[in-house]
Amino acid sequence: MQKINLMADNQVQDFDWNSFQTSKKNKFGVGYTSDQKAKLASLYEETLTEVKETQVITGTIVSITDREVVVNIGFKSDGLVPLSEFRDSPNLQVGEVIDVYVETKENPLGQLVLSRKKAKVVKAWENIELALQNDTVIEGVVKRRTKGGLIVDIYSIEAFLPGSQIDVKPIRDFDIFVGKKMEVKVVKINYANDNVVVSHKVLIEKDLEAQKAEILSNLEKGQVLEGVIKNMTNFGVFIDLGGVDGLLHITDISWGRINHPEELLKLDQRVRVVVLDFDEDKKRISLGMKQLVAHPWDNIPAETQVGSKIKGRIVNVADYGAFLEFMPGVEGLIHVSEMSWSQHLRNPQDFIKVNDELEAVVLTLDREERKMSLGLKQLTSDPWTRPDLKEKYSLGSRHTGLVRNLTNFGLFLELEEGIDGLVHISDLSWTKKIKHPSEFIKIGERLDVQVLELDTEQRRLALGHKQLEENPWDTFETLFTVGSVHKATILSKNDKGALLELPYGIEGFATTKHLTKEDGSKAEVSEMLDFKVLEFTKEDKRIILSHTNTYKETSSNNSQKEEKAEEKSTLGDLEALSQLKAANVLEEAANKGGQ
Repeated sequence: MQKINLMADNQVQDFDWNSFQTSKKNKFGVGYTSDQKAKLASLYEETLTEVKETQVITGTIVSITDREVVVNIGFKSDGLVPLSEFRDSPNLQVGEVIDVYVETKENPLGQLVLSRKKAKVVKAWENIELALQNDTVIEGVVKRRTKGGLIVDIYSIEAFLPGSQIDVKPIRDFDIFVGKKMEVKVVKINYANDNVVVSHKVLIEKDLEAQKAEILSNLEKGQVLEGVIKNMTNFGVFIDLGGVDGLLHITDISWGRINHPEELLKLDQRVRVVVLDFDEDKKRISLGMKQLVAHPWDNIPAETQVGSKIKGRIVNVADYGAFLEFMPGVEGLIHVSEMSWSQHLRNPQDFIKVNDELEAVVLTLDREERKMSLGLKQLTSDPWTRPDLKEKYSLGSRHTGLVRNLTNFGLFLELEEGIDGLVHISDLSWTKKIKHPSEFIKIGERLDVQVLELDTEQRRLALGHKQLEENPWDTFETLFTVGSVHKATILSKNDKGALLELPYGIEGFATTKHLTKEDGSKAEVSEMLDFKVLEFTKEDKRIILSHTNTYKETSSNNSQKEEKAEEKSTLGDLEALSQLKAANVLEEAANKGGQ
């Protein structure tokens, strides 16, 4: 230990050195009175440093051993610090001043135990707390990457730097910061978990606020600026203009049509943009890039005129047509009606797909309005103007076509590219009553037909399917005579009557009152019964029948005999004439009721 001054000068003069040196016991205090000893002890205590456990205090290294470092902190004894706590100081020397933590003033061996490691921790937390209170900037070292951010060493304490607090712009690669120094500010301390959260972004934001205010104050529409792409979405990109962000919408990137900004731009790319609009209150800035170059419509070649052929790429397909890009930013509409010589409209996607490379004919061109319509069918001759058309599709000629479309009134049949004909629903079958063509055939199937009518000027072609066979109603007229009885099956019923299936697949109809059976019950669906023909009309293909009249046949015959007898009576006999008129009235009423 260092020598200390135990007494004042006047006290040294009174000290009896001879008595001390000649003492047999040669011990401290021998030869002094009790008062003198107490005074000396008091003076000694005053020279010692007041030390408390868990306190951080400054000390001086007085010696270094293989296991320990001896440190003088001004206490009555020197303290010991394990040498292992100095691994970060390979050039440790006697005389260095260090901070130590007082673990215990006296262990079981009577030694003062100190810790340099704990002192550094306590001191570090004190510095961190002061940094938070005073908003101090700290320089740390990024140790490693972790989930959601970085670990930064500040004062030997590991602090968490969230990814969102690294910079004002999104950071995509955290690894580039590992091992580098970084200035940060303490933004939060969690004492329960000994966690520290720091931010580098707050340092940048202060500088950016001033830049942002300056940029907004000088902002004008039409101003050209430079910026860096910081974020990219499917509707556009956000550009950092040096402290303030602007939105470059996807429609303002290029005069041509693009599906995503990444087709032309990339993150961190520096670009030139023009200010289209801005809202100073909301700090929203709309930017444009395509506006910095001339509109492509101004560069359309002079030889591009109505009737000329152009080549391009399909960029969009809609229900009404498709858009062909002739040059970047120059598009023309191919209406669905201009895709094929076929008369009935079809889905444009049946013809073309996006990215198809096609040739088209310019139908209209308006350079001022920047509009252009195109056609595909004009690349081939109009099939309706062929000289051999009338001969090929002469009346009665037979053909096979592809069903392209079904409607309530019939179906459209494609006989060849551009030549479509209509098969009316009434011309599908001689015998069946078809409510919709889908009951008879499906789209995509083939059908044999016969030409019924051809009008090249109106581009009309009437076709029939049933005409391929003879009209069976000519034969049916001789089979289903009025009064004849036939077996029939009830197919369906409604409030008015029932639909019947007769022999040879033809259908008839019976009113509700003519469905009454002899026992008084009503005939039901699927029953097969005898039916009498009441009416047969070949032109309308109509047969009216009655089941009830089949079992009333006897009474009907008797009435007919009476009528014949009355016809033989003398016309001069007024009574007989009166009876004849009455019988005729009854018969007429009965016939009307039967129908």
